[in-house]
Amino acid sequence: MRRYGKDSDEDDIRARPARRGSRPRTRTRPKHEDAAEAMVLTVDRGRLTCLVDAGTRQERSVTAMKARELGRKGVVVGDRVALVGDLSGEPDSLARIVRVEDRTSVLRRTADDDDPYERVVVANADQLAIVTALADPEPRPRLIDRCLVAAYDAGMEPLLILTKSDLAPADPLLEVYAPLGIRHVVTRRDDLDEENAETVRELLRDRATVFVGHSGVGKTTLVNGLVPDRQRATGQVNAVTGRGRHTTTSALALRLPAPPGAKPGSKRALAPGWVIDTPGFRSFGLSHVDPSRVIHAFPDLDPGTADCPRACSHDEPDCALDAWVEAGKADPARLYSLRRLLAARDTREDD
Repeated sequence: MRRYGKDSDEDDIRARPARRGSRPRTRTRPKHEDAAEAMVLTVDRGRLTCLVDAGTRQERSVTAMKARELGRKGVVVGDRVALVGDLSGEPDSLARIVRVEDRTSVLRRTADDDDPYERVVVANADQLAIVTALADPEPRPRLIDRCLVAAYDAGMEPLLILTKSDLAPADPLLEVYAPLGIRHVVTRRDDLDEENAETVRELLRDRATVFVGHSGVGKTTLVNGLVPDRQRATGQVNAVTGRGRHTTTSALALRLPAPPGAKPGSKRALAPGWVIDTPGFRSFGLSHVDPSRVIHAFPDLDPGTADCPRACSHDEPDCALDAWVEAGKADPARLYSLRRLLAARDTREDD
């Protein structure tokens, strides 16, 4: 049966367009100039919780998913994104992430030193808090060194937090890192009352701080003490292996409580700083780190590399840093610390 009449040039006949011009939508992307800015708080199975209008009275959490036009571009906790769609934050509403803004910092790691695939842990953080227990489990200085390298590579300021000081003294470990001039704080197990918690919070104010550490060091317990209204599950150290069990399974950004005396509704009360809790890890690979970027975290040593040979590892006979230190332009302990950190990149954690 004929579909059309006798005249084949009827106006209602739909002609298939040419192959070259059949998909104009793939070339013309919407600019989404009216998209709302938001901060990614957590990522869970393709659904992202984002905070819209952060630091204002209209702020709200919105569930979103990546738009297809982003392709394989990853979105992580801390990212600043642009949202379109349903931004009401009501149950069962869903927005779309159409753009990821440029990142000011990126904390990366690899599963192992020979793993070529790097994983972005958190974006746009200002500070890296390295949480280490003084006992139960025993501290692992090699892992601390690796975290410091990652912090310097990402352009983040490190903060050393030592927990469980009631089980072992902190001085021996602090002496190792004294030449680096790292800010530090020492806490006791199960003794983080409001006064002590506020002391730690003062080191985190007006910043986005990432908490990292291997399982069992009390990282999540510390976060629960700093942000008491958002309690996360905690676990115990395995008595046989001496290692902790994974209880935190995904990264989560939590706002710190308002500082004492802050006026309700003020910027100081609405934007007091962020704590980003991350899952505990057993290893911190650094195959992605360029050693030349680590030296920039040592401003007293960086000028001395001008006379180093090309591709200098800063731990070889011709390294100009030895003469720089001998001339009294830097502390020898600083050079030793630099070389220890660079060696941590090329040495297994258990060595």
